[in-house]
Amino acid sequence: MVALQTKRAVSKTSGSNTAQPTVHVVEPTTAELRAQLPIVSVRKLRVAYNPGELVLDGVDLDLFPGETVALLGSSGSGKSTLMKSLTGFAPITSGSVRVAGYDVANLQRGQVRQLRASAGQVFQQFNLIGRLSVLTNVLTGTLHKAGAINLVGGFSHADRVRAMELLDRVGIAHKASEPARSLSGGQQQRVAIARALMQQPRLILADEPVASLDPRMSDSVLELLRGIAREDGIPVLVSLHVVDLAMRHADRIVGLKHGEVVISAPTTHLDARDLEGVYHHEEDDDVDGNA
Repeated sequence: MVALQTKRAVSKTSGSNTAQPTVHVVEPTTAELRAQLPIVSVRKLRVAYNPGELVLDGVDLDLFPGETVALLGSSGSGKSTLMKSLTGFAPITSGSVRVAGYDVANLQRGQVRQLRASAGQVFQQFNLIGRLSVLTNVLTGTLHKAGAINLVGGFSHADRVRAMELLDRVGIAHKASEPARSLSGGQQQRVAIARALMQQPRLILADEPVASLDPRMSDSVLELLRGIAREDGIPVLVSLHVVDLAMRHADRIVGLKHGEVVISAPTTHLDARDLEGVYHHEEDDDVDGNA
């Protein structure tokens, strides 16, 4: 996959003797990010775990290389189910879901593992093995391609080198030999991100990745995810509850309510008031009407 290149414009500033170049970084626009074929394409998706009880109802979603999309919605709106549907963990009642070239509703034998390997996942609870070292936790990201012999023989030198490079990329290479449980929450989430990158994913699904972190760490982790999206040219779909975080760190926001998409727009076209309806409940109308 060809990574998106950030545009850079250079201008001259006058000095006493020589002109020093000033570099202005121009971020690619949402339109530029979307001028490519989508990695994920969802059309009229309906999901029902029980007959007649739709969790998702007619959802459309595209995820393009290099963009970060924030998924907003109240608890029970269908955010987690939508993410699960992209990797075959939720039943597709009707509609189509295509992810990294796979038709998720009609996977052939052997394609389930390949599909799930193409989606790096980052969870709220980190899902690390606390007693194992940080390095070993990152190396477990290669297990999707490991057979029984590989598991017995251990990890290759090339995998170990790559794991260390990824730990350096997320800023915690100095913690490689320490047990994962000794790290702070923000550091553990960085390990989880490095582990996801070990899969060489086509996209990243981050389900409430900052829900257990303080505000400063939340910003740091989301900045890291957005940087990965841009630098590696892969989409990041991140489920959030905090509107301000979504506005600061996403290129686009998709809002779900009662299993339906009620808003889908670039963050540059939105403000907090536009997103109020995502969290507005019918019971609020009853309260207002009786007041």
